[in-house]
Amino acid sequence: MNVSPPSARPHWRRKHVRDDKPLSPPREVEAPTPLPGQERARLLAGTHHDPHALLGAHPAPGGVAVRTLRPYAKAVTLVAEGLRADLRHEGDGLFGGVLPWEPGAAPGYEFVIRYGAGPGEDEITTADPYRFLPTLGEVDLHLIGEGRHEELWRALGAHPMTVEGVRGTRFTVWAPNARGVRVAGDFNHWDPTAAPMRSLGSSGVWELFLPGVGTGALYKFDLARPDGSHTLRADPMARRTECPPATASVVEASSYTWQDAEWLAARAQTAPHREPLSVYEVHLPSWRPGLDYRELAEQLPAYVRDLGFTHVELMPPAEHPFGGSWGYQVTGFYAPTARMGAPDDFRYLVDALHQAGIGVLMDWVPAHFPKDEWALAAFDGTPLYEHPDPARAEHPDWGTLEFDLGRREVRNFLVANAVYWCEEFHIDGLRVDAVASMLYLDYSRGEGQWTPNVYGGRENLEAVAFLQEMNATVYRRCPGVITAAEESTAWPGVTRATHHVGEGGFGGLGFGFKWNMGWMHDSLEYMSKEPVHRRYHHGEMTFSLVYAWSENYILPISHDEVVHGKRSLVAKMPGDWWQQRANHRAYLAFMWAHPGKQLLFMGQEFAQGAEWSEEHGPDWWLLDPSYAAEPDHRGVRDLVRALNTEYLATPALWERDTEPAGFAWVLADAAEDNVLAFLRFAADGSPLLAVSNFSPVVREGYRLGVPEQWEGWREVLNTDAARYGGSGVANATPLPVEPEPAHGRPASLPLVLPPLATIWLRPAV
Repeated sequence: MNVSPPSARPHWRRKHVRDDKPLSPPREVEAPTPLPGQERARLLAGTHHDPHALLGAHPAPGGVAVRTLRPYAKAVTLVAEGLRADLRHEGDGLFGGVLPWEPGAAPGYEFVIRYGAGPGEDEITTADPYRFLPTLGEVDLHLIGEGRHEELWRALGAHPMTVEGVRGTRFTVWAPNARGVRVAGDFNHWDPTAAPMRSLGSSGVWELFLPGVGTGALYKFDLARPDGSHTLRADPMARRTECPPATASVVEASSYTWQDAEWLAARAQTAPHREPLSVYEVHLPSWRPGLDYRELAEQLPAYVRDLGFTHVELMPPAEHPFGGSWGYQVTGFYAPTARMGAPDDFRYLVDALHQAGIGVLMDWVPAHFPKDEWALAAFDGTPLYEHPDPARAEHPDWGTLEFDLGRREVRNFLVANAVYWCEEFHIDGLRVDAVASMLYLDYSRGEGQWTPNVYGGRENLEAVAFLQEMNATVYRRCPGVITAAEESTAWPGVTRATHHVGEGGFGGLGFGFKWNMGWMHDSLEYMSKEPVHRRYHHGEMTFSLVYAWSENYILPISHDEVVHGKRSLVAKMPGDWWQQRANHRAYLAFMWAHPGKQLLFMGQEFAQGAEWSEEHGPDWWLLDPSYAAEPDHRGVRDLVRALNTEYLATPALWERDTEPAGFAWVLADAAEDNVLAFLRFAADGSPLLAVSNFSPVVREGYRLGVPEQWEGWREVLNTDAARYGGSGVANATPLPVEPEPAHGRPASLPLVLPPLATIWLRPAV
């Protein structure tokens, strides 16, 4: 909520300056009482906690004393209601004078500041920043102090606004251990001397309203550390940044008008676990290298919609300095990366996807952040966002720092950030990266490198509480939004409600979904084997069904599986090129039929042979008709389109994903044949039969037991179809059910199983 007052009253009863009243010639004014030496020194050094007590207008003998700090100025003239007064130079850029006003009745005023040698040369006119009361409300400060400000981005950061009829920008930053904070930017030539901020008490927040500063201005905060040294930092709450490698924050205010109200209304009525969810994972900078957000909006929605995916998942779109991190080392948690445009351009892309009927998920990275000296690390000269214990702060794998999730303000920073992306950018879901690294104190740490929790265990209780709070807050505030955990261990209750207490005494973490990393590793291990050896690994394809309903799962073939020497999906497959593609197609159809939602990384939808590179993205040239092998790749893409089309049309494949009753094995133990067969059921009982033959031989008359109430079945998908690049072995349609028992069922079908292929069948009705 925005609980800041719409405007703030000045120190005195304000009288508006009348532009039509003639101004008198500049008058001489008396110099104000000199500042005490220590106060003056702290002000000039940028270590004063309350510069507004020294600058601006204050009662004084003989009237009101006005003082301003304007380094390099040659002269400063105060202008107010027909009055012009040349302020006296007090040295070090300080100018002041005593005005003949009654205390408590001083008018509004401006400064005419001259930097040139003669009158009228290099002059600027501006209101005095130090004549305004704080523009941040008491309720805001209270919520920040409690770590419960769910719209933190409205309170902190840089916000263009109009105060007392004066347009400018309010700057606020949380830096509780700083001795002083100042604003530096292109509007003051990056010299922060004249823009010291005031401390707003025990909240740790510093604030300053700077007249005349508007959208597009570049800025950073100059912080005086506890030892007196200074550090220049980007705004942790910046909603826009310069394009890397530049690191300044940018004053931003959205003017975007959304067109997706119908989408959001429909989303709020959905039950995601009982809806189709087929996700295309995208690295935006490399999907089509060189395109900006608005150009992507012209191409990406059409491509994804044509292939039938219901959602895209964006690798982290938040600002990050090193492109090679793919967005997983974030410095600008509240700013979409500037590499492809402004925040409103990113909104345009999300809006375009929604209008095309495509949901938008994004990777979100609350587990760690990089050590860049201009960003969050030791932000105010002390461990602030990171844990104060170096052993807890240093992430052992990635050379980054871990958030101090036990600190309420840090927890608030992240919880509000999750809400921010969903509310400000209409994101439909957050895939939370590296959850396992957050949950365990001994993650990648050996004996003696970690300290047990208060109960003597290895669980990170602070991370558990944070994830529960984040999930509960997002689900409460953002109807229809989902969260998904990348969690690779057997932590119990990842997708249970936060109030549900299960194994170990922990409440559920509250995620909507969990990535099934076990299924991914096991199934890819199986598929990498030569068919003759697969019989010894058959359990790796069936084990996932032992725990398939312990959580709400997404089956991911993500970017992590096609980089760093792991090879692309098709290149993992054994055999010659034909067999590799056949394995690839059979595996995708097995994946689409398996309980759980599915996710596929870009480039794998057309069997790209090379690993993904963030520098040049997918090998789109493989789809060029002039390329001799083009049908090989286009055929795989046509299969993915067919998989999604049939998936969306078949409730049995998604309606009961989270219910054991939605699945039944037909044949789970045919290891010698490399065959798997199972049934999926919709809520009304209508089935789909999926059969995978992971051997390179055709199997004729392969009998499988099926429910007897349907007289015939028809083949609705066959990955060996010639149009997909297969050999064209197929079953006649419709297939009559025979009253011969098989696999514990009174009726059966004699099937032809194509080589290295998966077929789907439905009742012929």
